[in-house]
Amino acid sequence: MASSLTKDSVRPDIGAEKTFFGHPRGLATLFMTEMWERFSYYGMRALLPLYLVAPSGLHMNAGTATAIYSVYVSLVYLLALPGGWVADRLLGPRKTVAVSGLIIMLGHLCLALPVSASFFVGLVLVAIGSGLLKANISTMVGHLYKGPDDARRDGGFTLFYIGINLGAFIAPLAIGTVGENVNWHFGFALAALGMALGLGQYLLGSRHLSEQSNVVPTPLTAEEKRSTLRKGLIWLAIAVVFYGIVGGTGHFTLNWALIPLTIIGLVIPVMVIARIRRDKDLDATERSKVSAYIWFFVAAAVFWMIYDQGGSTLSIFADASAKNTIAGWEFPVSWYQSVNPVMIMALAPVFAWLWLWLNRRGKEPSTMVKFASGLVLVGASFFLFLAPLSIAQGGHKAAALWLVAIYFVQTVGELTLSPVGLSVTTKMAPQKYASQMMGVWFLAVTAGDSITALLSNPAVGGINLDRMGFVGLEAVLAVVAGIAVWMYRKKVKAMMGSVN
Repeated sequence: MASSLTKDSVRPDIGAEKTFFGHPRGLATLFMTEMWERFSYYGMRALLPLYLVAPSGLHMNAGTATAIYSVYVSLVYLLALPGGWVADRLLGPRKTVAVSGLIIMLGHLCLALPVSASFFVGLVLVAIGSGLLKANISTMVGHLYKGPDDARRDGGFTLFYIGINLGAFIAPLAIGTVGENVNWHFGFALAALGMALGLGQYLLGSRHLSEQSNVVPTPLTAEEKRSTLRKGLIWLAIAVVFYGIVGGTGHFTLNWALIPLTIIGLVIPVMVIARIRRDKDLDATERSKVSAYIWFFVAAAVFWMIYDQGGSTLSIFADASAKNTIAGWEFPVSWYQSVNPVMIMALAPVFAWLWLWLNRRGKEPSTMVKFASGLVLVGASFFLFLAPLSIAQGGHKAAALWLVAIYFVQTVGELTLSPVGLSVTTKMAPQKYASQMMGVWFLAVTAGDSITALLSNPAVGGINLDRMGFVGLEAVLAVVAGIAVWMYRKKVKAMMGSVN
């Protein structure tokens, strides 16, 4: 572990100061901030689809609930792009994270109010705050170390990653239990409390952070600020006038917000990648790498389209058609959302060791093979989903272990695709877009969830995503996509140049 490093590897500027498992003290601040933010986010996310369909909640149909959930998740990842821009051009990472924590806390408080209008305002606020935070807190972890060659850097990010999954694991157990068994809005209020704790300790511990986190890398000029404000106000005015007319004439429904956001989630990823691909400042090698990256992006979008239904389609199915008991002990449906993070914490070190072990023997699979494996595994998870669906169609309740098995297979698929995707994104990014490409990777989640929202929305696709025919179709799609990636691996590898 990083804590066993010698004194020679410790930064001289921290001297004899207290450390966090051998790492800069600021890592503890960021670890706890991210843990509490993930606690609030994943706890609320675990409750969201269940609250939307519950008779004691908003009592919506499964299609509308899935559409809302999917649009919400897509927005979180879409807003990571402007979140990075705010830090780079306006506030700097440290202030941006503080503002984001406050916005998230206010969003959860809005969710805690038993009023439909404030509920949807709360969802928007949490999405905005999460997007602002997600883009910047990892950057500040990097600021704690002396560049990419600092021997403790990888260990620091590993600890930080544990914080993410620790918060995600605890959240459904605490917030889910309160929300389902006591009161939905008390559950959302507990998420607000979690974020308040995270924000409080962040502000108290910010003195331990690197001064680099206070820097605005490329601040806007006075003219750029005026131009940005002017454009923002124009678009805001257009939206207010448009929705004012729609609402004033009595035509407004939830889909006037859902469908435009769904379309935006599909169009923006395409526009961003196309703009990068056409940039004349890129040389031939960089353009070739971007072309190859499109394969990874599309594969990831298919993966996340299915994977993220673990929080919507699978959760709603479990609520209605599963026997949520183990050895006669009944547990809240939201607890299924703790299965993935605990498996990530258990299996991530195993996979990290496995890739190194195979690499030393010259047998480590290529990035393309890992991606293909992830797609096949997420497809296999939905083939597995056909079994409990069949049991439910026969008028019986499916056993909880069926769902646990599905989440297990999806987690293994995630570990073969997600960390590899993050790595290959940094390797294939053109120099001009070195920072922005991580936001592009997150857009694959946006695209995948937007497709789910479009398919499930009763006003558009109207597809019941928990029907055997469509689940089977999605499973086949993922497996075929995985096979296609494997078949074209040599062609894509040629476009990747020196990247492995």
